[in-house]
Amino acid sequence: MKLELHILQNFAPSNLNRDDTGSPKDCELGGVRRARISSQCYKRAIRQAFEAHELLDAAERATRTKRLVEAVAEHVEAAKKIDPESAKRAVVRALAGGGLKAEEGDTWKTQYLLFLPTRTIERLGALIAENLAVLASPPAEATAEPAGDKAGKGKGGKSKKQEKSEAKDQVPAALREQIEALLSDGSRTPELGLFGRMIADQPGWNVDAACQVAHAISTHRVSMEFDFYTAIDDRRRDDSSGSDMMGTIPFNSACFYRYLVIDVDDLVRNLGGDEAARAQARKTLAALLRAAVLAIPSGKQNSMAAHNPPSFLLTDVRERGAPRSLANAFVEPVRPRSNEHNDLVEGSVLKLGELLAALDGVYGTDGRKDLSFCVVDPSQTLAKAFGQKVTSAHHRASLQALIDAATAAAFGGGA
Repeated sequence: MKLELHILQNFAPSNLNRDDTGSPKDCELGGVRRARISSQCYKRAIRQAFEAHELLDAAERATRTKRLVEAVAEHVEAAKKIDPESAKRAVVRALAGGGLKAEEGDTWKTQYLLFLPTRTIERLGALIAENLAVLASPPAEATAEPAGDKAGKGKGGKSKKQEKSEAKDQVPAALREQIEALLSDGSRTPELGLFGRMIADQPGWNVDAACQVAHAISTHRVSMEFDFYTAIDDRRRDDSSGSDMMGTIPFNSACFYRYLVIDVDDLVRNLGGDEAARAQARKTLAALLRAAVLAIPSGKQNSMAAHNPPSFLLTDVRERGAPRSLANAFVEPVRPRSNEHNDLVEGSVLKLGELLAALDGVYGTDGRKDLSFCVVDPSQTLAKAFGQKVTSAHHRASLQALIDAATAAAFGGGA
């Protein structure tokens, strides 16, 4: 069972997702430049929406960090009343036993940016505190050795792989197994189940994402613009002139097509595969739909305040068949036609409906369980026009009604 979410969202002048030059990201589609917001940017905005709108229980949340040592050490300090340095060193040894390298000293960061359940931090802290006598003891080889070179060598000429293996062996086998079990466990964690996890050195810990998120692209041609700004010193003398600071900020304004697809069966499997996981997956799916709709990237918002909710939402629930992005509806860029009272949003909605109807005609509906849409349309003329193009679509009056229909269909209930 797959659930697809299509969103059309028009933003006022903004710079929500910048490239390495500070300009809004863009791309080419249909031979013209389009505004773009990366999928990574939107996935983070969705995860932030989970927290901001309290859509997931705190115990279910995940965290992405390289500062695992400090986070776990806080629990060890509290449990054993030891100094921070000793707690951090014990955590570093424990992580080494689990196959993860962490630096000691100023940073105390892990080798990788880790994505793991927040509950793991507390549980790992409790396990280390319980075994502090073993983990706080110095390594068997404590003699000073020359620093490694830059060609993959560690201390004493040993390879980094050999060093990692020896550090792992210094932790008792039974304790190693417990540490590895905690670090590898990604079940019952919606964010991991949705967005997955990949650790090159620990393939057994990987989680295949149940949710795929596309880059958002503008439905029309976009041009880059620049805001020239100046700043005046509040305490300058009255006889002085000119600004005390000046610069430019690139920005654009665009109607974006956004798309994501969730494999519901994969989500249930990632969460544990049992009845409890199925119930959690249903709740997670509802939370994801709401978070995806409410998510707005934070780039330059203090300067632009582009807090514009989506104008159009479409959910498509099918029990088989390949996903169908509707991005190709905009290969020919939308153009506003004032004489037809057809703005960029309206034009985008109608073009999306035309392609959806055409795809259904050629490829069929693949066991469609529900097709619902919701539109911000005071006059209701746009809702009627879309319904005429896609006659099988159900018009839902609110976001909540749309979410209820989609989740019910995805889990075998009526729309």
